[in-house]
Amino acid sequence: MASDTPESLMALCTDFCLRNLDGTLGYLLDKETLRLHPDIFLPSEICDRLVNEYVELVNAACNFEPHESFFSLFSDPRSTRLTRIHLREDLVQDQDLEAIRKQDLVELYLTNCEKLSAKSLQTLRSFSHTLVSLSLFGCANIFYEEENPGGCEDECLVNPTCQVLVKDFTFEGFSRLRFLNLGRMIDGVPVESLLRPLSALAALDLSGIQTSDAAFLTQWKDSLVSLVLYNMDLSDDHIRVIVQLHKLRHLDISRDRLSSYYKFKLTRKVLSLFVQKLGNLMSLDISGHMVLENCSVSKMDEEAGQTSIEPSKSSIMPFRALKRPLQFLGLFETSLCRLTHIPAYKVSGDKNEEQVLNAIEAYTEHRPEITSRAINLLFDIARIERCNQLLRALKLVITALKCHKYDKNIQVTGSAALFYLTNSEYRSEQSVKLRRQVIQVVLNGMESYQEVTVQRNCCLTLCNFSIPEELEFQYRRVNELLLSILNPTRQDESIQRIAVHLCNALVCQVDNDHKEAVGKMGFVVTMLKLIQKKLLDKICDQVMEFSWSALWNITDETPDNCEMFLSFNGMKLFLDCLKEFPEKQELHRNMLGLLGNVAEVKELRPQLMTSQFISVFSNLLESKADGIEVSYNACGVLSHIMFDGPEAWGICEPQREEVEERMWAAIQSWDINSRRNINYRSFEPILRLLPQGISPVSQHWATWALYNLVSVYPDKYCPLLIKEGGMPLLKNMIKTATARQETKEMARKVIEHCGNFKEENMDTSR
Repeated sequence: MASDTPESLMALCTDFCLRNLDGTLGYLLDKETLRLHPDIFLPSEICDRLVNEYVELVNAACNFEPHESFFSLFSDPRSTRLTRIHLREDLVQDQDLEAIRKQDLVELYLTNCEKLSAKSLQTLRSFSHTLVSLSLFGCANIFYEEENPGGCEDECLVNPTCQVLVKDFTFEGFSRLRFLNLGRMIDGVPVESLLRPLSALAALDLSGIQTSDAAFLTQWKDSLVSLVLYNMDLSDDHIRVIVQLHKLRHLDISRDRLSSYYKFKLTRKVLSLFVQKLGNLMSLDISGHMVLENCSVSKMDEEAGQTSIEPSKSSIMPFRALKRPLQFLGLFETSLCRLTHIPAYKVSGDKNEEQVLNAIEAYTEHRPEITSRAINLLFDIARIERCNQLLRALKLVITALKCHKYDKNIQVTGSAALFYLTNSEYRSEQSVKLRRQVIQVVLNGMESYQEVTVQRNCCLTLCNFSIPEELEFQYRRVNELLLSILNPTRQDESIQRIAVHLCNALVCQVDNDHKEAVGKMGFVVTMLKLIQKKLLDKICDQVMEFSWSALWNITDETPDNCEMFLSFNGMKLFLDCLKEFPEKQELHRNMLGLLGNVAEVKELRPQLMTSQFISVFSNLLESKADGIEVSYNACGVLSHIMFDGPEAWGICEPQREEVEERMWAAIQSWDINSRRNINYRSFEPILRLLPQGISPVSQHWATWALYNLVSVYPDKYCPLLIKEGGMPLLKNMIKTATARQETKEMARKVIEHCGNFKEENMDTSR
């Protein structure tokens, strides 16, 4: 099971400081520029963490607002020290790198920072004397600069790009640089001349870069230990160069088989060359390649013996010459991954769960196109079979969704996989901490990607959680997202149905403060609009019924929401629904439950005192819909209205006495042992009807309600009634002259039930 260990003090402090920069680390100069407090000195361990965590928060936490001058906090190396930082996406701009140019950076990873221009190339020179590792992966515009900067205003109005490719930049002076990633660099950058000044490169990534002549790589044949040529269109000349790099321990010549047509085909001879010439090789990735010749052993040899990673038993013939098993072998989307004996400790492929997880792990950061297909395979495994490495799978999918927030394929496949990985079958293996991470990444997806499939997958995944308990830490955010999804202009019925269900669950069993806050977000109005749309279409479906149920829940003991319901024509919709759908029992129950909440608010009851409304409530007393629920709720509404006394009865028809008689008749017709489709969190609205002599029928309804609930559900409702002071109220009522004898008799039975319950559950242990 995943650990529920708390966050470290360092993590908590870092998060707090980043969310409260003005007042902890810095202060605002000119009301907008951040400056570090003069008495603060921060070592590199803290500074690196602050920057890297800041980037993580900006990219993964949609409720975190970036600060334009954040990087200015680290402008002075005398008070702050940066050494290893990882920056990504559009968060980073030229002025941010410029702000930290005085720092002695050792490691700088810039990933998909498309807002960086050639100005940042010049800033990079500031780090040339200390930089050991540099990644410019996906920084597509860093080799572009404005043509005639400052002097092409008129032309830029017509041609806003107005940019030219920088071809004279080189890594001259970067004497300590050993690790370099130029993956997905734009076409036209002269890679050979750019890299020539680097004398001792140990690792080079040229993913997606096309070069017909790779001979320049041989200048590092005595130092290069890692070479990545993903999606480079290879030739025999490239292979001849690669096998001269005798120090290589990691070689990646994989490709995306769907991206474009590649002439080069991998042969048995090429694999044999790698094994013979690259004796230090520990990791090889040939994913996506079509193997031209048959590299595998015969079927008879393949099936012989137990699965082995020993090279001598390899099912891939060229690898039998390996001196030791490889640490990693990338075979994703190749036929070779389905063989039995593969001489590697870790294999990426599509044969089984282990291979698929290895693929997601290996390709998430830089290859979303491959990762999305691997996650799709994981989705099938979780859906059809059983996922055996659940925690690893969940963490990998969460990482992929965070890393590629705006990638449609990742978001669709990842959110679908999460639905199956978080269902009840796997629940016991997941910690609270991990499930919260899932919720946050799901909400991020809903927030940043409006695609229908993503929204549906995310809503379905939220249904796997205990609501509202597990969503309470993001309560406001999840409600805001669901309400935006429920915009009636959206036509996707399945999303509406799931979202209304979630909304209903979120406002059930939460405190009144939460309900009031959600009401102010527009919850009541949104539900009424949904109901109105369904009425126009003459459709009573789950969306209609759930919407009324949600209104019932959100108005419970929440006067502001009850008032909102009345203010936005809720009563008209009630009457229209009653007329349009006379046979829909659950709909009637939900509507009357809601009106019971409205009737509990003394200030709002005058709005219910019309001949039309009182006649409708009186007629519903005789309803047999949903057992006794509709009749019971209608009687509850009238009981509260009656409680205001004869002077508040401001209508001529129907007469108060007539309605009162119908209420007595209805109550006497109910079975006291009826099982209920209702859930009381408090008896306070019922108990206030007991100590009075104005309306005996209201008193009788309240007593019947208590008797029914403590009889049928004693474990739940006896303690609640005792806790809320119901016993003294019932005893006092029995002594009054105005209460009916049958009401008093019922009250005695309630007291007796609760007394028996207390005795049976008395703690006799010592």
